[in-house]
Amino acid sequence: MSLFQDIYDVIVVGGGHAGCEAAAAAANMGSKTLLVTMNLQTLGQMSCNPAMGGIAKGQIVREIDALGGYSGIVSDLSAIQFRMLNRSKGPAMWSPRTQNDRMRFAETWRLKLEQTPNLDFYQEMVKSLIIKNGRVTGVITSLGIHIKGKTVVLTNGTFLNGLIHIGEKQFGGGRAGESAAYGITEQLVSLGFESGRMKTGTPPRVDGRSLNYTSMEEQAGDEAPQKFSFSDETKPLSSQRSCFITYTNPTVHDLLREGFDRSPMFNGRIQSIGPRYCPSVEDKINRFAEKERHQIFVEPEGWHTVEVYVNGFSTSLPEDVQYKALKAVPGFEKVKFFRAGYAIEYDYFPPTQLQYTLETKMIGGLYFAGQINGTTGYEEAASQGLMAGINAHLSVKGEVPFILKRSEAYIGVLIDDLITKGTEEPYRMFTSRAEHRTLLRQDNADVRLTNIGHQIGLASTERLRKMEAKKNKTDSFVQFLKKTSVTTKEINPILSAVDSANVTQSDKLFKFLSRPNINLKMLASLNNVADFISDNHLEEEEIEQAEIRVKYSGYIEKEMAQVEKLGRLEDIQIPVGFNYDKVKSLSIESRQKLQKILPATLAQASRISGVSPSDISTLLVYMGR
Repeated sequence: MSLFQDIYDVIVVGGGHAGCEAAAAAANMGSKTLLVTMNLQTLGQMSCNPAMGGIAKGQIVREIDALGGYSGIVSDLSAIQFRMLNRSKGPAMWSPRTQNDRMRFAETWRLKLEQTPNLDFYQEMVKSLIIKNGRVTGVITSLGIHIKGKTVVLTNGTFLNGLIHIGEKQFGGGRAGESAAYGITEQLVSLGFESGRMKTGTPPRVDGRSLNYTSMEEQAGDEAPQKFSFSDETKPLSSQRSCFITYTNPTVHDLLREGFDRSPMFNGRIQSIGPRYCPSVEDKINRFAEKERHQIFVEPEGWHTVEVYVNGFSTSLPEDVQYKALKAVPGFEKVKFFRAGYAIEYDYFPPTQLQYTLETKMIGGLYFAGQINGTTGYEEAASQGLMAGINAHLSVKGEVPFILKRSEAYIGVLIDDLITKGTEEPYRMFTSRAEHRTLLRQDNADVRLTNIGHQIGLASTERLRKMEAKKNKTDSFVQFLKKTSVTTKEINPILSAVDSANVTQSDKLFKFLSRPNINLKMLASLNNVADFISDNHLEEEEIEQAEIRVKYSGYIEKEMAQVEKLGRLEDIQIPVGFNYDKVKSLSIESRQKLQKILPATLAQASRISGVSPSDISTLLVYMGR
């Protein structure tokens, strides 16, 4: 008798950030789901730094939370520090980040998943897929067990033919101490998929008891910490652990250079491309030879452990070179290693082979999410897992696919970038990638997405009511600021205090708050403002959101108009199977790119590298528009 009699709606392969979100989403929406992973003890493992969020990534975590995913909740429950980055810039750039307890993060994910109905678990390697008539129908494990499934989500991370490098040593593995996964790449390539290799790396972990923190700069968390999740399931931190900052120096650089002849990066052993925005320390001193120092973030791995993550010192140099160089960093003079840094190469599949749902174009019911698509980072992976899990469920139920536009979410930007432009290096999200970033702020992710998450059956009714209450209170406060006048006697002392031009007649609060050097805290001294806040029980995030909406109202209106204009192209569908060879006036490059990507709309076609505005005009004319 087989271990698995049932046919699963969704089989998720891999238990990292993408796999956990995919499994949770599909199961919570009602699909009978199986999560198959090589090691159930490492579910939700933070393979690299013990932190979530950051520039643009924090916005993604909040979007996952608003839709009903778990990354925000898990991050809050395991956080040891919270910081809102980029506070000195405009609110479109503000990005939440938590430092996390590595062990507690993985434990929290495990417990959340175990409490999820409809979700089964199995520990083993999946070596191949069962495919019939161009559609996936299940998986086969290394023990030869056949598991039937209507859809399969592959979230293999760095495990597909993973190869670890430390100096001149190399060995198979998907993560230090864990074996690589074999078989899937070869099968997919034999079916016609294009695959490639990418590289990432990780720094040494050291014993915090061996460090001299007095030689470093302390980096504390925010004085009034917030949190990721919009739900009441989590609370802001009442106490926090500090991180520390130190720097490399010319001596460190010289010691590192001594090992370059044994570096897999420079002796040709590593051929693949690593993340541009998270280079190894040897790459940094090679590419930026003129810089005398580079920043090192000294990050605790949890509340009680002494293990420390040396952020900024990612390396694949020989362990003796790593050790000698790190000892020359201020504060690390007596450092003791827990484990050396290493680089890892792994297989990925260029994401232009996917549809917007993250289903592959070639095999029906097969979805890819995470590093298999060429992305880097927990947050990017988790968001793809969420979307793949949602769409796998909807596909099984015969419902309309769930697709987010670029104007709706960073998640929409991420997926559109991947499937439209592809990536030849590990893709990382930045605020600069989102042309509508003033609309896609971290503070309004719930307002943007909770209703959509509720409609598809993932965000709870309680979440929806909480969001609507927040939105109503914020709206009423903005209206109050638009309607309420303030006299010159009241406002001029406030304006004078910040060298802002005085006024000769009364005007609306909205107008004064629109000034760049005036904030709500200054206006709160006016009785009617303070009374409104008190009478309506406005919370800090509602006050902050109202202030952002007032200050950036002009930008927001312009962006909304631009979204509406671009939306007309989004509405023009390109027929399935459209023959671009018929349109002779298209450039050869444009024709080739369009045939490869097969865009669903003219808007998507317009974003393909090599497709010009004149090509879009030609297609508009050809389609009778």
